[in-house]
Amino acid sequence: MNIRTKSILILCLFGIIDAVIPIPIIGLILIYVIVQKPLWFAEIVQEIYHLE
Repeated sequence: MNIRTKSILILCLFGIIDAVIPIPIIGLILIYVIVQKPLWFAEIVQEIYHLE
């Protein structure tokens, strides 16, 4: 399974959890990524789009 498929599955899982639990998990992760700029996020984006 490639990284793009894994990312889509994880986002779908977060969407289901978001619908069940009234805490906006995806929004919290987005705020974390925007504020902290973690290295793992940049690596995932580079792997998905094959950037160098």
